Amino acid sequence: MEDVKAYIESGILELYVLGDISTNEKLEVEAMASQHLAVKAELAEIERSMEMYADVHSIEPAEDLRDRVLKSLATNLSNDTTLREESTVHEAKVVQIVRQKNSDFFKYAFAACLALLVLSVAALFTVYNTLQNTQGQLVAIQQQSMRFSNRVNLLDHQLNLFRDPSVQLVQLGPGPAAPKSGLAVAWSPSKKEVMIDLSRASNMPVNDKEHSYQLWALVGGKPVDLGVFDVRENSTAMIEMKSIAKADAFAVTLEPRGGLPSPTMANLMVVGKTEAE
Repeated sequence: MEDVKAYIESGILELYVLGDISTNEKLEVEAMASQHLAVKAELAEIERSMEMYADVHSIEPAEDLRDRVLKSLATNLSNDTTLREESTVHEAKVVQIVRQKNSDFFKYAFAACLALLVLSVAALFTVYNTLQNTQGQLVAIQQQSMRFSNRVNLLDHQLNLFRDPSVQLVQLGPGPAAPKSGLAVAWSPSKKEVMIDLSRASNMPVNDKEHSYQLWALVGGKPVDLGVFDVRENSTAMIEMKSIAKADAFAVTLEPRGGLPSPTMANLMVVGKTEAE
């Protein structure tokens, strides 16, 4: 097992992937890969890293590269024809140049450095993706925390409203359009705050998308718009409406979506008087 590990760390596997080894060394690597799973797995990892490195550092060829290559080929073919014609007249002396083989140490060291560079690039990509995912999770947590904080602040505000001794809890009884309905309105004349308590709504029909409920304050016999709201199944929310300092009574009508400037009395759902001052 130690021999296999030493063989993997020798750098010959990187040279095999680069194609910079002799035929005997290539056969040796393939034999080792077929005999040892660790060698085969390391070869696959090196090839994958090389492909990733090539993709990251790939360069788009210039647009005029094709024309330049064709011109170069035409020139080389012309020169080659001329050389063959001259060789029929003059016999050239051929001198074989033997490329001096670099030492194994520098060859393996270069391959190992290249492999390390490729692996480092892959590791950086992994770390970058992990940081991006972590940042996205932190943003989601911050948004959730903000929503929770806003919800707590709203509930605290509602609780303080009910603790205020000046707050009146006005019970609205059924109107002609909803004989069995009821609703509670919390009103603070001193703070001019009005809130609807849907948890105390009884038998209020769920409104459709084309209609909405509209709250009115009756002041000196004249209706004043306090805003619109929706009723859904199992609604328990407290809805803050428009402010008002004086009101003789509150009423709710069913109006087209968005409300109207004046109430439709035929659609009067609930109504109730405030406490006398």
